[in-house]
Amino acid sequence: MTGADQRREWFIGWDVGGWNCDKNKNSRDAIAILDANHEIVGTPWRGNLRECINSCSTSIEWIAALFDLCGSGVPPEAGPVTLAIDTRLGFSEAFIQLVTQSKAAASIEASNTNPYLFRRTEHYLFEQGLSPLSAIKDMIGSQATKGMHVLARFAPKIVECGVWSDGSNLTAIEAYPSACKRSETIQALHRPYPVLSHADCEDALTCALVASLFAEKRGALIPPEADVSPSEGWIWVPMDAFFQDALPSS
Repeated sequence: MTGADQRREWFIGWDVGGWNCDKNKNSRDAIAILDANHEIVGTPWRGNLRECINSCSTSIEWIAALFDLCGSGVPPEAGPVTLAIDTRLGFSEAFIQLVTQSKAAASIEASNTNPYLFRRTEHYLFEQGLSPLSAIKDMIGSQATKGMHVLARFAPKIVECGVWSDGSNLTAIEAYPSACKRSETIQALHRPYPVLSHADCEDALTCALVASLFAEKRGALIPPEADVSPSEGWIWVPMDAFFQDALPSS
């Protein structure tokens, strides 16, 4: 019996395409699944998940459908699943208050500090030298609402800031493959795998690796700042993407 057989745990990465990404050959949904030994389960899949999302009624059905798409007959209910999603999974508190309460923020200055356009997690990434996209202004609203729709249907419980759950076996987080290019931890985990069929699948694999870190070595990821609203969510980025000499041991 292998270690994966003994410890039934799964890590899924989802690179999110727009609601109608079947019309866009360059950017579509992609799914990669790893088992407890970090071996790829089935074959990473690329296409449009819209009909799959519409046809599922529960988180168990949703996860089973992802396994089926990857050509695996492994029953996902056999163990916990951590799903890392590459899209924005929330809007800023300032934007929500503007829309729902007509409450205006203070003065608006540079784009990267605009409280309507970016959440605190994205402001943090700007401070580290990255340039994350905005779900409001950068034409990724379709992907963002698709990801949030899936959370609302299959993992609606906010466990803590940046962590969603179905209350049972499914845990979902937000990942950002572009930030992982700076991380030696992720690059080392990624090296044993063959080159996949498309960049979307590569991003999905990176997300699956972030999911494995979250489940197995959460201290290797930068946690949410204490004052971030849970409704905004948080992008889980490897610690060594920014702090090369500050890697935790667990």
